[in-house]
Amino acid sequence: MFRLIGVIHLPPLPGSPRSKLSLARIAESVKADALALRRARYDAVVVENFGDAPFLPGPVEPVTVAAMTVCVAAAASTGLPVGVNVLRNDVKSALAIAVATGSAFVRVNVHVGAVVADQGLIEGRAHETLRLRRLWGAESVRILADVDVKHAAPLAPRPVGDVVKDTLLRGLADGVIVTGAATGAKVDAKALRATADAAAGAPVLVGSGATPHDLARLAEAGATGVIVGSWLRRGGRAGGPIDAARARTFATAFRRAFS
Repeated sequence: MFRLIGVIHLPPLPGSPRSKLSLARIAESVKADALALRRARYDAVVVENFGDAPFLPGPVEPVTVAAMTVCVAAAASTGLPVGVNVLRNDVKSALAIAVATGSAFVRVNVHVGAVVADQGLIEGRAHETLRLRRLWGAESVRILADVDVKHAAPLAPRPVGDVVKDTLLRGLADGVIVTGAATGAKVDAKALRATADAAAGAPVLVGSGATPHDLARLAEAGATGVIVGSWLRRGGRAGGPIDAARARTFATAFRRAFS
């Protein structure tokens, strides 16, 4: 399983409220970002439609699927393994894009249970995702699922360990992701430790708030890897192109902390 994953934050895509750039220009920037991560020796990259807010609570529009397929293919052309995250929680489209582009994994914000988010009520669809993966012959596409996902609150709060076990044992996810309360927010050490204990050896990735100075703490708390997005940008702010120098700095610190 991948341990160091960089995030490509796509700008607003065609069809979204703030769309300005051509798809060709977006795809060029995606390839440049993926190359920067490959040169810094990241294990993989995940591509997400970060700029498409406000996000749809259900399936995205066909134009979004088409645009993301082009962008994911651009990232994959660098030879770096790629993951797909279709926000807010369109796992069916993410899996379809992964199948079409030969991607390695999908990220699922809500895989089991239900949360209340700015999009309203979002319910997990593990039953559908796993059956589609089997139907499409895509068992090689890993499922990385958030637990207690950011920018949301569980509809019925439960101990995080119970959610982790359901995500892995009943939702059949291949690994879990722990985040803070919002984009760029740090992960609580106790929640991370409880997640790692419940995961019982399954991959546990930190999905928000990681910085080079915080990596040792995350490793000690039980994380097996990190998904990093915000810190790779100039000023450490989400969105925009990846800063190659910051990407190298983070990768060096990661290898030191997780050796």
